[in-house]
Amino acid sequence: MSDKPDLTGELQAFYRRHGFGEVVGARALTVPVYTGCLLVPLPDIETRRRYLKYHDLHHIATGYSVGRIGEGEVSAWELGTGSARCSPMLAFMNLIALSTGLFLAPRRMWHAFCLGCRSRNLYTRDARAAVESDRWPDSTSLRRDILDVREPLWASWIRALVFATCCILSLAIHVSIAGPAVVARFITDISLGYSIFQAVKPRKRSDLY
Repeated sequence: MSDKPDLTGELQAFYRRHGFGEVVGARALTVPVYTGCLLVPLPDIETRRRYLKYHDLHHIATGYSVGRIGEGEVSAWELGTGSARCSPMLAFMNLIALSTGLFLAPRRMWHAFCLGCRSRNLYTRDARAAVESDRWPDSTSLRRDILDVREPLWASWIRALVFATCCILSLAIHVSIAGPAVVARFITDISLGYSIFQAVKPRKRSDLY
């Protein structure tokens, strides 16, 4: 009998490694979301909870990290696979994360989107049922079945146009969320006695990747 963990074991190890805990449902009512240089707390809505397990499996399959760039990459990948067809709210959440990745590593976002156009996500009803019935014994078999497994749905110029549209929407969402958050943080820092220089100085982060 192989000592190699099955897909469920790999998912639990993924949660432990990143400090998420092993139970998907045991999460806070709000979740910190990367929006530029800020982690903005947003409601942990039902759509996110429903699809979170499959999103995390996408991280495992693609190898994209849970840092700011990695979340942007997996979101670009999901948009390329057609996450909007599964749920408009999923696409909205993807666009939030994509905005941060666009500032930090735009080429990587484009490459991830193009890979997504040749891949399949786990958000469809059939794919979710396959996960729950243990169709894939491990991440290797999962990766083989969903990554780079089809011809792109669109011609290259259409892919570029769709990606550009996603970028524009993503940046618009970014401004609407990050703008008020930056103002709120500035006011809070000033009220706590920080100088203006200290309030506007960017926080050094170790979670880019």
